[in-house]
Amino acid sequence: MPAAAAATMEAMAQARERTPYAVAARQLLRDTLFDAARDELGQRPWAEVTMADIARAAGVSRQTLYKEFGTRDEFSAAFVIREGERFLDAVERAVREHLDDPAAAVSAALEVFLATAGEDPLMRLLLSDDGTGGMLPLVTTRSMPVVTWASARLAAVMRDGWPHASEHDAQLLAETLVRLAISYVTVPKGTPAATARDAAALLGPYIERALDSGGA
Repeated sequence: MPAAAAATMEAMAQARERTPYAVAARQLLRDTLFDAARDELGQRPWAEVTMADIARAAGVSRQTLYKEFGTRDEFSAAFVIREGERFLDAVERAVREHLDDPAAAVSAALEVFLATAGEDPLMRLLLSDDGTGGMLPLVTTRSMPVVTWASARLAAVMRDGWPHASEHDAQLLAETLVRLAISYVTVPKGTPAATARDAAALLGPYIERALDSGGA
């Protein structure tokens, strides 16, 4: 086979392995809509932000927005999860840096989450919500999609870092930490470091049994 033809076939194979155009286009649309929502939140409370506002800011039709997400609540949950990705990335790094000490890993993960969340403009907006702004329920009373997503991701990190831990223990610990983190973010008490130390001390026996002792 001529070299040019071989190169062409290789390039075509590589192109097929890349993200399909439709998938990439959809992700771009979703990111554009989420960015528009974040911009709108910087100007007024979530309760005053309509789907039409978000669509207009993103430069798409309202029908396009509803077709992608279905309802305002579904968009809200997806938006909070997208914003939470940054926090979970930092949490994952903290856990992986302390795989030799599960209790320290949990403490570091909770501390970095609380510190990062406290510095984020969107989270500060959430913390200033007295319940009338419409944002607080997204991570409290209507938080189940967020809790489920965050717990599953954190449990996966734990099972990967401590493969001897049972799926039940990893899931239970992950969900407990996620719920604690949400509680402490929405109602802060003390510094992130002090809060993380207290939580790790409280959960210490369970952490040691579920993650550390299981490998012995």
